[in-house]
Amino acid sequence: MPLRARTIAVATATTLAATGLTLPFAATATAAPAAAPAPLTADFNGDGYDDLFVGVPSGSVGDKAKAGFVSVVFGGRHGPGPHSVRRITQATVEVPGTPEAGDRFGGSVVAAHIDDDKYADLVIGAPGEDIDAKTDAGSVTVLYGTGDGFSGANTAARGTKTGDAYGNALVAADFTGDTDVDLAIGGKDQVVANTHPLVARTQPIMADRMGGRAPTMTTGDYDTDGRPDLALGYYTKNQPYTQSHVRLYGWNKDEGSMLNFWNNSNSAANALASGDFNGDGYDDLALGNCRENADENIDDPCGPEELTKGGGIHIRFGGANGSFGWEQQTFNQDTAGMPGVAETGDGFGDALAVADIDADGHDDLIAGAPGEAIGSAAKAGSVTVLKGGEMGLLDPAGAANPGTVAYQQNSPGIPGAAQAGDLFGGALAFGDHNGDGVPDLSVAAPGENSAAGGVWDLPGAKAGGSVVTPNSLGLPASLDPYAYGAVLGH
Repeated sequence: MPLRARTIAVATATTLAATGLTLPFAATATAAPAAAPAPLTADFNGDGYDDLFVGVPSGSVGDKAKAGFVSVVFGGRHGPGPHSVRRITQATVEVPGTPEAGDRFGGSVVAAHIDDDKYADLVIGAPGEDIDAKTDAGSVTVLYGTGDGFSGANTAARGTKTGDAYGNALVAADFTGDTDVDLAIGGKDQVVANTHPLVARTQPIMADRMGGRAPTMTTGDYDTDGRPDLALGYYTKNQPYTQSHVRLYGWNKDEGSMLNFWNNSNSAANALASGDFNGDGYDDLALGNCRENADENIDDPCGPEELTKGGGIHIRFGGANGSFGWEQQTFNQDTAGMPGVAETGDGFGDALAVADIDADGHDDLIAGAPGEAIGSAAKAGSVTVLKGGEMGLLDPAGAANPGTVAYQQNSPGIPGAAQAGDLFGGALAFGDHNGDGVPDLSVAAPGENSAAGGVWDLPGAKAGGSVVTPNSLGLPASLDPYAYGAVLGH
C-alpha cells in the first residue's frame, strides 16, 4: 500500500535562509475511509504535544552575527508559547561546535525519529559552518529528544570543500526501507544523502547548478513501491545556462543509492509538498508558484500559462503501475471559487503545507502568498486553505472545492493587523500543538515588525489561536533582524 506522506514545503524556508529573504481535471477517485489523527512527529520531550521549532540563522549568539540558533517552543494544552521555550545554539552543552559569525546554524530544521525511542529528534543545518580551512563547508547536527527536552548530539554531515553549504535544506524519511530514518541534505549545487545519520557519512544524489539557491525538497511514495521517494526542485539563470527541473529519486537496492526516475523539465517551483488530495491511496505532488523558467519548446510544464499569473499551483497525481504525473490540475487565484485575485507578485504557492484537517480521507493543501497586497499594504501576505475532494483540489466544474477559505492578518479572529512587508504566509507547517488530535497550522510572517518576525498558531487551520514573536519569547537582541519564522521546522 502506498505511503500517506504527511509532509510540508520546506522550500521557502530554506530558500529564504540561503538568500537572506530574497485544470484540466484528475481522474475520479473513490474516497478513502476517514483518516485517523496524524501521529505526533515533533514531540521532542514526549509529553504528547507536538512542539513548534524555528530556525533563526540570522540571529546573533553573543557578538557573533548570524551565528544562528534554533528556537523550540514546546506545545501543551494551550498550544505553543505558555509552556516552555528552549534556545539552542552551538554553545548549548549538548551541541558540537562553537558559535561563529556567519555559521547560520538553524538554516534548515526538521524533526525525525533518528534513534529508536519515543522522543522526536531535531536535525539542524548550518550551511555557513567553516570546517578546518574550508569556509562555508556546512554541517548537519542531530540533537536527540528526551524527557527534559534534549540530551546528546552528533554530527550527521560535513561539507568536504569550501562553499559546499551542507545543510541549506533538509528532509528526513526512510528512503531505503530498513525502518531507519535517512536524510537528504541540500548543499550548493548538490544534494547528498546520509542513510546512517548516527555518523557523518554521505553519498551523492544529484549535482547540478542551482544558482546559489537552496533546493526545494519533500518526500512521498510516487513510484508506489512502499518506500518514500525524494522530490527535488531547483533552477538557475545564466550560470552558464538557464534551466529548471523537478526530479524524483528513489532508492535502488542493487545500486545502493538514490536514482532519478521521473523529471518535469523547465518547471521552476518555489515549493513542493506531498499529499493524497483525491483520496485514492496514492501520493500526489504539489508544485507551488510553478512556472516555466527555461524555454526549450516543452509545452506548459506547469499547466496552462495563463494560470501562472500571481503564482500558479500545479498538481501531479499519483497512480498505479507507474502512472505518476499523467493526471494533473492547475489553478491560481483567478480560478473559480478561489478567494482573492491573481496579481503579479502575489507569490501564491511560495509556501505549501499538507494535512487532512477534517479527517475525511482527502488531504488538504494550504498555500501561502507572502507577496499578497492587503488593501494598500504591499506584501502583507495571506494564506489559502484548499480542501481536498474526490477530484483533487478542484470540483468537476473546475472550481475550488467548497470550504476553501483565505486568511490574512485583517481577517476576523486572526491576531494582528496586515501591514506592508509582513510576508504573512512566508512559511507554513503543521503539528498537533494542543494535543486534541487535529493538526494545527503554523503560519510565519518573517517580515513582521521590521523583520523581527513571528509565527501564528491556528488550531485546526481555522481563525483564532495565538502568536509567538522574539519579544514574547524573551529572545536576546540580535545584530541582524531575526526574520523569525523564515525557517519553519517540519
